Amino acid sequence: MHSCAIFFARVLLAPNRSLLSSAMQALKQTLLTATCAFAGLVSTPALASGDPTATSSVTVVVSALASTSSVVKLYFYNVREKFLTHGGYAFMRAVKPGGQTQISLPVELPNGEWAVAITQDTNNNDKLDKNFMGIPTEPFAFSNNVRPRLAPPDFNDCKFMVSGTGKVVTIALTK
Repeated sequence: MHSCAIFFARVLLAPNRSLLSSAMQALKQTLLTATCAFAGLVSTPALASGDPTATSSVTVVVSALASTSSVVKLYFYNVREKFLTHGGYAFMRAVKPGGQTQISLPVELPNGEWAVAITQDTNNNDKLDKNFMGIPTEPFAFSNNVRPRLAPPDFNDCKFMVSGTGKVVTIALTK
């Protein structure tokens, strides 16, 4: 900043009008070059890795619903470390089956790795009921139809890749 002020002081105090004109031209050229270089640095990573804001259409189909009237909640995760942690999901959708034993939910997801955890609140108390060992007593499911035995599944087991349109993820609810 200090050198910039000295440069402007010299230019403004310059007695020769042509010197002022050539100094201003040099300054304009320098600013233009710096701006272009900065723009190139900023945009290069986005171009190299594809558009980080690109999204794709995905349809999640949930079958074998335990109830045709109880709410089905779909929790979408895209960060491995936050998978199945309280509030760690990217977003949640609640769907009423409307008398059907299967639901289809179209969503727009940013491209990348995703996993879905699903619950059906059959007693409508707005929580997933569990037994004394912590095992859910209400229907649940995970993407890739992962069926955990003694521990919750890992993100890597449940993940699917989103890139391009038309992806359908089919999940059967466990009763």
